[in-house]
Amino acid sequence: MNKKIGNLFKGDKVIWMVFFFLCMISIVEVFSASSNLTYKSQNYVGPIAFHAVTIFIGAVMAVVTLNIPCRYFKLMTPFLLIITAITLLWVLVGGESINGANRVISLPGGITFQPSEIAKGTMVLITAQILSAMQREDGADKKAFKYILFILFPTAFLIGVENLSTAALLFAVIFLMMFIGRIPMAQMAKLVAAIAVLAALFLTLVFTLGSIGEESEGKKQTIEAVNNDGSTDTKVIKGGGVFHRFVTWRNRIVKHFDKKEISPDEYDLDKDAQVAHANIAIVSSNIIGKGPGQSVERDFLSQAFSDFIFAIVIEELGIIGAAFVVFLYIVLLYRTARIASQCENNFPAFLVMGLALLLVIQASFNMLVAVGIAPVTGQPLPLISKGGTSTIINCAYIGVILSVSRSAKKRETKLAKKEI
Repeated sequence: MNKKIGNLFKGDKVIWMVFFFLCMISIVEVFSASSNLTYKSQNYVGPIAFHAVTIFIGAVMAVVTLNIPCRYFKLMTPFLLIITAITLLWVLVGGESINGANRVISLPGGITFQPSEIAKGTMVLITAQILSAMQREDGADKKAFKYILFILFPTAFLIGVENLSTAALLFAVIFLMMFIGRIPMAQMAKLVAAIAVLAALFLTLVFTLGSIGEESEGKKQTIEAVNNDGSTDTKVIKGGGVFHRFVTWRNRIVKHFDKKEISPDEYDLDKDAQVAHANIAIVSSNIIGKGPGQSVERDFLSQAFSDFIFAIVIEELGIIGAAFVVFLYIVLLYRTARIASQCENNFPAFLVMGLALLLVIQASFNMLVAVGIAPVTGQPLPLISKGGTSTIINCAYIGVILSVSRSAKKRETKLAKKEI
């Protein structure tokens, strides 16, 4: 029996333990943070049952993925690139809007998925292939830099139109992969300078067009909608047009950097509800936390089960619980770096490092937002936040890391046999 279980859970045991703990924390905290969903649906089992099933499907996906030999991941690249291009264009034209942005595609049967999740993994896979194929004794070939940017810029642009934080996350991961892949420092310096110039131009556009869009949004139209029972509802339609995302980005930046002291009586809870209730959740934790399922702010905090779940973790589990979550992500990154260092070939090493960086940097984004250090971005906490596509694909990333860890262990065994 133990042998069968061992054959099922192959790969690095530490990665498996990190994955297990993150999933268990996810089930407990999502169950607690989904109080609004259970109240609205009057179904107290449905939301957590759905999430538990999603976690289970993700675990199955991880087991399936870890049994795929690493060399086959290369064969998936052309297909994933085609799927990425089609779905990113599809979501811009006919995607479903979530929080004011087209981010998901609806399929028959009520199934939705986020093309950006597929795009992130595809870009990591392509970058790993380019860097590994163009490695030289003194570093990566100069052409590797151009090839990576040739694919990265269009992908990041298509994502960034509606989801700027995800595009920034992807760019940060690929930048670090190029650094690890020994892209010439002169090229990296030019890229940093170009990013600084583009960032300055972008901020100028955001503040200029965001102001125009805000004025446009102020013009409201009302329409009478007829319900099935014959009654009518008055609905408000806001303008904004192409500037709707610029308004959001501008307001988030302004709010984050506005350090003006506001008295509790003057604070607008309707406008800044997420930040306010996240801060209340953190402060009311009293260091030791209120205990699992005892959160109060989950009833007032929008997206408590997703974007701001780390605030609920702090409120319920305290500083020690929050530190343990951070520790798990650090262990994931450290252990993946160990696996990469043991790889015989460059491709699996770059691939697992890229995926680990993707998970850990996204987790850092989420946690920094929850504690008020970074502007609100809308990034979920990987493997903990409630999600469909993101949860399953993140589990697949863990499966890839485990698959590579198996190859690394085989290499160590071969070396040990040669020494004997």
